Amino acid sequence: MLDLTIATWDYDRVRPILDGRIKPKGCNINYICLPPEECFYRAYILKEFEVSEIGFIPYIVAKSQGLSAYKALPIFLSRMFRHSCIYIRRDRSIGSPKDLIGRNVGVVEYQMSAATWCRGFMTDIYGVNPKDIYWYQGGVNKPGRFEKFPLQLEKDFPLTVINSKTTLSELLEKGELDAIISPEIPICFKKNNLNIGRLYENFAEVEKEYFRRTGIFPIMHALGIREDIYVENPWLAEELYNVFLESKNIAEQDLLETRALKIGLPWLLEHVSETKKIMGKDIWSYGIKDNYATLQTSLNYVRDQGLADHQMEVEDLFV
Repeated sequence: MLDLTIATWDYDRVRPILDGRIKPKGCNINYICLPPEECFYRAYILKEFEVSEIGFIPYIVAKSQGLSAYKALPIFLSRMFRHSCIYIRRDRSIGSPKDLIGRNVGVVEYQMSAATWCRGFMTDIYGVNPKDIYWYQGGVNKPGRFEKFPLQLEKDFPLTVINSKTTLSELLEKGELDAIISPEIPICFKKNNLNIGRLYENFAEVEKEYFRRTGIFPIMHALGIREDIYVENPWLAEELYNVFLESKNIAEQDLLETRALKIGLPWLLEHVSETKKIMGKDIWSYGIKDNYATLQTSLNYVRDQGLADHQMEVEDLFV
C-alpha cells in the first residue's frame, strides 16, 4: 500500500474522500485540510505533500521554467469568476477597468491566478494593457507576501514591491493606492468605509455576462502529484482522477437533495437550476477536453502578460 498525504482546502467536492466514503485503491490516505495559501507554500516551497492543491497560473509559470516539483491532474478544485475581487477608491472616479490606466493598483502576487484572470479580461474586453497600470505587490491584510516563482517581466515593467511592514489594505485606506486586486477581502472594505467599494457592485450579473460571452469558467487551482511519487507510481494519476471525479459527482448530487438541505441556502435548488441554465449541466467540469478553451486562455495569459516565455501546449500541462 502506498502512503499518501493529500492536502487541499475543505471543499464540498473533496468531502467524500475526506470522510472516507470513497478511497483511492492501493493507498493509505492521510488527508489534511489547509487554507489554500498555506497549502501552496508547503507544497511549492517545502515540497511537503505527495499530493497537493496547487495554484494553477503559478504552476504554469513554474513548469515553463522547470521549477515545478509537481505534475498537474486536470482536477480543478477551485474555479471562480474574479470580477468581485477588484476593490477601488470610490472617490477617484473609477467606474470601469479603463479608469485604472495610469493608476496605482495593488496585487497580492502579480502571478497569482486571480490577478492574471482579472488582467486578462480587462485586456480582452476593455483594451487595458497591464503596462499602463502602476502595480504594487504585497500582502493584502498581512504584510510580507512574496512571489513564489521568478517573473519574466520586462526590466522597465511598472511593478513595485511594497514595504514589508505594511499591507495593501492600509495603502488603499490611506489613498496611496487607487485599487486592489485580491481574492481575500481587504480589511478596509469590511470596515464599511464609504470611500472603499468594488469596481463591480453587480459582479454576479457581470460574471454571468462574461460567461455567456466567452464560455470560460476561470480555473484557480488544480491537483498536483509530486513528480518523484508519479515517476515511481504512474498508475496513481488515473486512480486519483477517477476518485476525485467520483467525489465531485457525489457533491453535486448533494446539492439536489430535497429531503433536507445539506447546504444552508434556502433557495439552493433554484440557484442550481438557474446556474445550469447559464452554464450547462456539468457546471464544474474536470478533464482536458471540456476545459480546452479555458486552459488555452490560461496559457495565453501567462505568455501575453510576460509572466513566462513558453512554447507549451495544453497537453503539456498535465501528466
